[in-house]
Amino acid sequence: MNAALHPSLEDSLSLLIEELRHSAVERDRAGGHAAEEKERIREAGLLRLSIPPGYGGLGLPWPGIYRIVRRVAAVDSALAHLLAFHHLQVATVLIYGDEDQRRRWLTRTIEEGGWWGNAVNPRDTRLVATDTAQGYQLDGAKGFCSGTRGSRFLTLSARHAASHDVVLGIVETQQPGITVHDDWDPIGQRQTDSGSVGFKHVPLRREDVLRAHGATPTAAHTLRNCFAQLVLVNLYLGIAIGALEEARVYLHREGRPWIAAPVDHASKDPYTLQRVGELHVQISAATALAERAALSVQAAYERGEQLTPQERGEAAIAVAEAKVMAHRAGLQAGQELFEVVGARGTRASLGYDRFWRNVRTHTLHDPLDYKLNALGRWALNGELPSPDQYN
Repeated sequence: MNAALHPSLEDSLSLLIEELRHSAVERDRAGGHAAEEKERIREAGLLRLSIPPGYGGLGLPWPGIYRIVRRVAAVDSALAHLLAFHHLQVATVLIYGDEDQRRRWLTRTIEEGGWWGNAVNPRDTRLVATDTAQGYQLDGAKGFCSGTRGSRFLTLSARHAASHDVVLGIVETQQPGITVHDDWDPIGQRQTDSGSVGFKHVPLRREDVLRAHGATPTAAHTLRNCFAQLVLVNLYLGIAIGALEEARVYLHREGRPWIAAPVDHASKDPYTLQRVGELHVQISAATALAERAALSVQAAYERGEQLTPQERGEAAIAVAEAKVMAHRAGLQAGQELFEVVGARGTRASLGYDRFWRNVRTHTLHDPLDYKLNALGRWALNGELPSPDQYN
């Protein structure tokens, strides 16, 4: 699982990360759609990571994919978000799709170099699926739809009109009746193309339904939630790593010790060292838990339909533990970055505020208290987390 990337992929990834690093501050200020950068990600081959070789992809194990997400997030968490959500939708097809659906949609992803967008928002039930002779008709809207602008394919969740049960499916983003709205205006994660999507009389063909109403998801199906939570773990962790790296570079380049410090350089200031040491410990702990969680989910995924609820629940616990630590590490690093660099580090041209804004925006999507509650019930009473949308 810890095997190195193929040299050509590693070279492409390293070059891409440096390109994103150089433009990250300016693009964060501008917001909007990062079309050129998304094209560079596609050219670097990163859209193929999770697609099995049988469909033309690279079939990289999931721990390796999450490490790549983390590396990109350290310099640009918005573009890492887009990359990760693309692969989350691929995972959705792999988990829920039958062989025909996997082959059709994933082969097209490779052949067309298409990005996947996400309209699977469990809290937004405005999108309604009405029965038709061919499958369903979709009407309504979905919010917080990451990666939809500029995407070629969408996975979506809808509320069945008669039963109110969940329907999952795949549509082409550009088909008639689908409108992607450019209405994403947050303080952080500004280039995640996460606006709302409107649907008007959109057909969802039976052959493109991943989960019909009335279907009972298996333990293997509910792993999709664990994959989604691991996206957030590695985005938060990548932001923390990036903030600490910026602090390190700044301190060595132009940092000054406090006037009362008995040292001649900021890198030797005892209180600076203490703060950096605290961040190092938090990030190291979060990284270890993120790695363990990714390995746990990979093992659960490989079990396929043989996966038991107990095994699935234990994987979810590992993910929740990593989520708590990465959440805290990201917020702490975004804040402590300024304590370390001092007043001169608040220059707008440095853009250091983007780390805190990005992680604060994203951590609000999934309350930490509920993760801690689930972990408390596990630790105290041995209760496995309910396999709902956020566990």
